[in-house]
Amino acid sequence: MYCHLDSFYQGDRKQVATRLNSSREETAANTAAGGKHTKRTMGSSGRVWPLLTLAFLLGLHHTSCFWILNVVFPPNSNAQNHSGITPPLIIVPGNLGNRLEAKINKPQLVHWMCYKKTVHWFPLWIDLNMFMPIGVDCWIDNIRLVYNRTSRRSFNSPGVQVRVPGFGQTYPIEFLDNNKLAGYFYTMVQHLVNIGYTRNETVRGAPYDWRLTPNENAEYLIKLQELVEQMYEQYQEPVYLLGHSMGCHYVLYFLNHQPQAWKDKYIRGFISLAAPWGGAVKVLRVIASGENDGIPMISNIKIREEQRMATTNPWMLPTEKAWPKEHIFLSTPKFNYTRQDYQRFFKDINFEDGWYMWEDTKNLTADLHPPGVEVWCMYGVGLPTPVTNIYDEGYPNADPVDYVYDDGDDTVGSRSMSLCKNWSGQQEKPVHVTEYRGLPHLDIVFNEKVLNQIQQILEGKSEIPNEVDVRSGQI
Repeated sequence: MYCHLDSFYQGDRKQVATRLNSSREETAANTAAGGKHTKRTMGSSGRVWPLLTLAFLLGLHHTSCFWILNVVFPPNSNAQNHSGITPPLIIVPGNLGNRLEAKINKPQLVHWMCYKKTVHWFPLWIDLNMFMPIGVDCWIDNIRLVYNRTSRRSFNSPGVQVRVPGFGQTYPIEFLDNNKLAGYFYTMVQHLVNIGYTRNETVRGAPYDWRLTPNENAEYLIKLQELVEQMYEQYQEPVYLLGHSMGCHYVLYFLNHQPQAWKDKYIRGFISLAAPWGGAVKVLRVIASGENDGIPMISNIKIREEQRMATTNPWMLPTEKAWPKEHIFLSTPKFNYTRQDYQRFFKDINFEDGWYMWEDTKNLTADLHPPGVEVWCMYGVGLPTPVTNIYDEGYPNADPVDYVYDDGDDTVGSRSMSLCKNWSGQQEKPVHVTEYRGLPHLDIVFNEKVLNQIQQILEGKSEIPNEVDVRSGQI
């Protein structure tokens, strides 16, 4: 979920009050049931944080780019007509797209106010402490990875255990926090429920540790295969896989490592939403100078420390499939960086581990070997999307001062997302492509026209439009 968004879904303040009241009622119910409230410092979040955070979010100007603001008020589903056909479906989220939990027993702290040890698992993503001036230091130290050049593997920060809650369930991908303030797949799942699906039965979520690339996530891939086979046996029909953004690369990697006979039996099709098939230019900015996505209390340089440690960022660097070798991704007073200059890029920003991470991951999905199943590839076009970041003398410790734009969904360029078209001549199974004009990267999981098309796909209807204009409502 490479989120650089310009729209803020306008929920009303009655909805805010409803959510806060619900949170208070839940707290009262827990107390009445004898539940214990544990005081924490910067290790996990207490009940006061939803109130503070929501007040902070509402205080921001509505044009802020912080992506959580786009999902605080996920729109409701308007699904009406349906056939009652509900083939099994598994959803694989994008980068940052599901909850993570942690338990810590740290040998040392980055700040004396950080929590040193916890008995229970607590929210790591989203951890509302990341909004606090000191809390962000604690959070970064908890969520960061440590890369070992010798073993070519990534490890959790010393003294930190991380787990992915709720595999096979939808709650970790519907809302990214316990208080249901940050919605992601909620609207889509509710749409599916409205047409006859059942949460955690006919529609399932497949969350994963999105800090890690699939070559370091073997256990997840085994669990995903087992979930597909379980749903096939339970419902006696093949399964649809739906991915968003980086999650599509995970699905592709998974399918590329399955025998064709297995795919023919167990997989009905692959629904791909806003996939950066040829990489994302934004990743270079994230790695170089950081990207706080509009959170005013977290500097880009501070958040850069955590972003550089996730191996999934080098994995998503722009590839030769989408970009000519002479295209300049980063322009600085001293040097212009193309995809031929990645090694120098990592050396110049003093992050040479990134070069090794990229070498470890560059061939995982970059060749775009066809998935071998029927594909529905959907993505946004028609929005100015940065494809060159222009820096001044402050590089890499300052933000870009300007950009060169090309067509895309405001986050990923269309030349990257459209590469799925090439599969039409590379596999026997059909490949359907729909471009949504005017549709931003994250909005694709909310948009009513997209949800209706997904419904038609699941119901087996064959008429799939080549282009939909979400601004005019015309096809």
